[in-house]
Amino acid sequence: MPKDMHYRAAELHDLAAHAHRAAAAHHGKEDHETGQEHSRQALEHSAKAYQWAQEAHRKSEEAAHKK
Repeated sequence: MPKDMHYRAAELHDLAAHAHRAAAAHHGKEDHETGQEHSRQALEHSAKAYQWAQEAHRKSEEAAHKK
């Protein structure tokens, strides 16, 4: 289970990175409205990735202590 959680956290980090790149591209083209939406999405994905990573870490520690 923790391995799957780590993969999900990594996927969310990838989504956040993609959204950050898209935001930067739109801001560079003076399309601030679209860039701001991508920035919002990046923040949302980053927050979810952090939550998943924290939970995966907690569960990994629990599994290690049970052994």
